[in-house]
Order: sequence, then C-alpha cells, then structure tokens
Amino acid sequence: MNTQPRSAEKTTPYWWEAAPVGPAPDQSLASSVDVAILGAGYAGLSAALTLVRAGRSVAVFDAMNPGEGASSRNGGITSGGIRPSFATLTRKFSEKTALEIEAEGKRAREFLYDFLQDEGINCDFKLTGLFRGALGYDQYDDMARSAEGLARRLGVESYAVPHAEQRDYIGTDFYRGGVVRKDIGGLHPAKFHAGLLRVALAAGVAVHSHTPVSTIARDGARFEVTSAAGKITAQQVLVCTNGYTDSAAPFLRRRLVPVRSRIIVTEELAPDLMARLMPKGMMMGENRQLGFYYRPTPDGTRVLLGGRDSSWVGDPVAPTLRLRDGLVELFPELKDVRLAHSWFGNVAMNRDMLPRLFERDGVVYASGFCGSGVVWAPWLGRNAALRLMGDKSHGRTVFDFRPPAAVPFYNGTPWFIPALIRGFGLQDRFAFWRARR
Repeated sequence: MNTQPRSAEKTTPYWWEAAPVGPAPDQSLASSVDVAILGAGYAGLSAALTLVRAGRSVAVFDAMNPGEGASSRNGGITSGGIRPSFATLTRKFSEKTALEIEAEGKRAREFLYDFLQDEGINCDFKLTGLFRGALGYDQYDDMARSAEGLARRLGVESYAVPHAEQRDYIGTDFYRGGVVRKDIGGLHPAKFHAGLLRVALAAGVAVHSHTPVSTIARDGARFEVTSAAGKITAQQVLVCTNGYTDSAAPFLRRRLVPVRSRIIVTEELAPDLMARLMPKGMMMGENRQLGFYYRPTPDGTRVLLGGRDSSWVGDPVAPTLRLRDGLVELFPELKDVRLAHSWFGNVAMNRDMLPRLFERDGVVYASGFCGSGVVWAPWLGRNAALRLMGDKSHGRTVFDFRPPAAVPFYNGTPWFIPALIRGFGLQDRFAFWRARR
C-alpha cells in the first residue's frame, strides 16, 4: 500500500531555502525624487538601476519584501516565451511585427545573460537548452517546422527530436517527440533577485519594503505619491507591479488578471534516477493550454514542476494534487516520491497575452509578462528607464504600443479564473483525444 503523503511538506518556495526574502535596509523617505517606481521585482529594480546609473534619484516602493512576489516564486526558466504562436501574431498584427517580437526575445535573453555576467550575479545560471514535448505526431510535425523556421530566421540552434530519440532528452514515453531550443537555460530566481537587489542598493537605489502606495496624483508638472511611509513628489512615475497590481494603479488593474502559477518540488532523488528522467539537465515544457513546465533543480537532485492553479483565494490542496498527478503521468517512477515544497505566485495575463510598455496620463507602465517574466521583466524594466530618460533609440521595444484592453466586468477580483481554467482543461482533453498518437 502507498503510504507516501500526496501533499507537500512545506508551502513556502523551495528557492527561499538558499535565498530567503527579507526587507531592504531601512532608509528614510526623501521628500522628492526624479522617479518613483512601484514594485521591487525584476522589472522595477532593473529600471531603478538603469536610472540611478544615469544620475537620476529613484525611490522604489514594494508592498511586501522586495522580490517576495513572482520574482522569487517562478520556475527560473529563461524562456522569454510569447503565448500567441508566430502564425497567430502574423494574422493579428503582421509578419513584420511577428518577426520583430521573435527577434526581441533573442535580444532580451542575451541582455539577461550579459547582465548576470557583467554584474557578477551568481544565481546558478546554466544555458541548458529547452525540450518541448509534442502530444501527438501531427503536433510534432508542426513543431518541427516551427523549429526549422526559428533556426532559419534567427540563427538559433533549434531542431526536432523524433519519438525514437526522445529518451536521450527526457525519461518518459508520454510525448510523441518534441523540439529543442538551445538558447534557453535555467537559473535560481531568488538568487537572481537577491543579486539584482544587492547591485541596485550599492548603486544608490532607495528601496522601501512593506510600503504600499495608496495613490498617484498629478501635482502640476510632477506627481504626488502617497505611501504607507508618507508622501513624496516625483518628476516621473513607473509602475512595475505585474501580477500584484492593486488599487494604487486602477487603470492597470482592470487590464491585468492575476493567475496563480503553482510549483511543486520533489524530495531529493537518487543520482541514477535523475539521470534517467533528465539525462541532459534541460528545461522542459509541452504544448498544452494548461501545459506543465519542469526542470531539475540547479543542484540536479530534485524535479521541479509547475502549472496553472485554478484557485484564487486561500491555499487549497487540490492544485498541488493536480500537479502531482501530472508529474506521475510523465514519470511513473515517481508515484511514491514525497513532495518537499508546493507554493504559488501570481503571473499577470492580459487579453492579447503580450507584455507591455506604455504610458497613460504621464505614468509609464511595464507589466503583463504573461508567465515569462524572468526574461521580459528585466528587459522591459530597462527599456522603461530609457524611455523615461528620453532615449528612444536605445529604449525601443516592439511592446511599446497601446495599453492592453480592459477585461469586461473585472476590477481586480479574478472570480472567473476557476471556470476559465476548467475550460482550458476541457480543450486540452479534447486535443489529446484527437491527437494522432
């Protein structure tokens, strides 16, 4: 009889074991700064560092500890993925725009990798490559053509892996082949944020922990920002709150839906088992609406697996059990393995599922990373800073266009998420049933 517990031993992020989050050093609130930034995650700190090094004074506000949101809760995969396919982007915008989005993803990843090296941030980064599994042979054919197109257009090493060779990459027979992209890797997200925070503080960025902002109001040519620590005036304001946007930014709040992304991590596994499951140590994904993303932990001793969470209040056990069932479906050898951690963090989705950098009423927003913030948040944070400084040539991004459309009947409470997740789940089951396996 299986006596192993199905839920996890801890409900805190695995990443916090090596890099616990905590408050920034206390700093007095200035009466006036050049730029006030809401959100001390990857985007807000990347912007702040760029601004301070250019001679601007900056105050960053966070309602929690810096990085306590998605920046220390994600899977640490440097995918820079865009949810709409290249074909969908071409139909909705144009082939030129689709090509620009694809090319910008490459530049954003390269920026991240260079930044880690240049700033000496040790966050266990490895350029492992990513394997994405196909549910059926028809899907495999489409994915193989896409991989060929990507290699041709961008010069990225990207290729198909037929089913007969799949076990060289992943220890499961669940997929019917897949594709590999070699310019994607993995890092320790909490160590990355800790390093970014260290560099920003050393450069002179003022970071105010547990200091929620209540209002942003125009005061002539400047803004008055009211926070839990008092009021401050700023020449410019940047909002980088993403999946943790609250009533301080009501315009953005109506356009970004916080969706929980749940992650589980196993107990330590035997080296020979890890070698069978993930022989190349790659990052992993799959082509489903509610697809899983998974990887070995940086030390190569555990499996981490994540996916969307249908809950929006509390911390129910059902989403953890769903991920555990998915883990066992992929790797039956893990049916009796204990889970060490299960936690969630908010990703921010919008109606067209594209990141955004835009301005409204003088306030600049960099948000809506749609689950790929490890790459897009630092990149768009930097670009937002360049935009604030008027450097349009270096701060140009294809995502600098109109704001996302408002979500009907939504004002910050994602009551519709359970039904939406169930709908995606039905689509996945139907697609699996139709797949040529």
